[in-house]
Amino acid sequence: MLSSLRSRLWLSYALLIFTALGIVAVVLFVSLLRNPILYRQTTERLKAVQTVVADRENVSQSQPISVSAQKASRTFDVRVLLYSKDKQIILDTYSERNVPLLFPAKRITLRDNPIMRDENGAAWLYVSEKLPDSTYLVVAAPRPRISIVNLFADDFLPLIIQSGLIALLLSLAVAFLFARWIADPLQKVVAAARAMPAAETKPVESQGPHEVQELTRAFNSMIARTQASQKSQRDFVANVSHELKTPLTSVQGFAQALLDGTADSDETRQQAAQVIYDESARMHRMVLDLLDLAKLDAGTADITMSPVNLPALLNSIREKFTPQSQKAGVEINVEVAAKLPRLAADGDRLAQVFTNLVDNALKFTPSGGVILLRAEARDGGILVSVADTGAGIPDEAQAHIFDRFYQADASRKGGRKHGAGLGLAIAHEIVQAHGGRIGVRSRLGEGTTFEVFLPLGVKISKKVT
Repeated sequence: MLSSLRSRLWLSYALLIFTALGIVAVVLFVSLLRNPILYRQTTERLKAVQTVVADRENVSQSQPISVSAQKASRTFDVRVLLYSKDKQIILDTYSERNVPLLFPAKRITLRDNPIMRDENGAAWLYVSEKLPDSTYLVVAAPRPRISIVNLFADDFLPLIIQSGLIALLLSLAVAFLFARWIADPLQKVVAAARAMPAAETKPVESQGPHEVQELTRAFNSMIARTQASQKSQRDFVANVSHELKTPLTSVQGFAQALLDGTADSDETRQQAAQVIYDESARMHRMVLDLLDLAKLDAGTADITMSPVNLPALLNSIREKFTPQSQKAGVEINVEVAAKLPRLAADGDRLAQVFTNLVDNALKFTPSGGVILLRAEARDGGILVSVADTGAGIPDEAQAHIFDRFYQADASRKGGRKHGAGLGLAIAHEIVQAHGGRIGVRSRLGEGTTFEVFLPLGVKISKKVT
């Protein structure tokens, strides 16, 4: 029963309530022991007599105060005393029956009921008042004798049973509600966790205390990340299968043609061998790209920081693509700002990024177009842009352009010329590993610009998240 959080919370609150009620009961009993109801009743009676006798003196009635004091003493069975200015007894209605009562000394300790003692040590409850003529009126009565048993039975039990029972029931009800308030949202989190990794698992509604709400939000975030990861894995497997299917089919078909003699001429055998070579090379490149992505994801990619001469790197990329650009009739230009700061990065990896961007720009820029590589210092880093005058990228595709296996032109997907759609994903991971960011701006019919921002003086982060 006590294994659940709800029952333990309820038990904790119940123990706390019992402890609090126990402390209250002890304090109440001690208070009653010091000032029981019988004492309070006696004190109230003394105050009433004091008021009657003192008022008679104040209104200066014809009968002397001694007469009213004697009458009040007989009527209420109290002892009335009058002391002079120098604290000497002037009047004592019990003078014939009791030993004298000295004027009460000033109280040193705080007591609920003032007590004075006679010459024999007997205790009297009293009230006192200074009269207008500077005399002191004292009304006293013997301190009632009570037993602890009577006090417990008469004063304590009725109070604790009536008030304590009501407080206990209300407190237990509140404790139960508090336990549910805390435990119910956690139960929903547990139920959702048990339902994982189902794709249809829904986020848990944020309820309960602030800490439980924080836990719920963190759990919902974990669900979203897990589902996104599962979807990414499913998409990855589907995309890899799709991308490998076409070249494997070609390789298998032409290999079969060589084996069964269908390719019976030198020309057809040469053609079959060329297709097998090209498709296997394509699969090899895709496998290398996948390994690169896996290493970047795991933070195990070999990235070595060193000073990079960015102008030289961009010019080398232009020279690398010169034969292709001349064949395509596309001009490649490089513009670098003066006094560009030296960048600390992995030169080979950056060359991989810009090579991929220029290669994509060449694929989609028509003859007579221009590709511009520009570098400038900006906001504590270097901004490198690769702009082309090609057909542009649709708005709906720009949000997914860095997704793995994504290709904006569906008709070209799987085409031998345009690859498997991993280049931009790798470029994105490399830039992120350098602490930078990459983005795209494009309009249909006006061209596309990829912007790579690389911060200066930032330590490289091999772990990509």
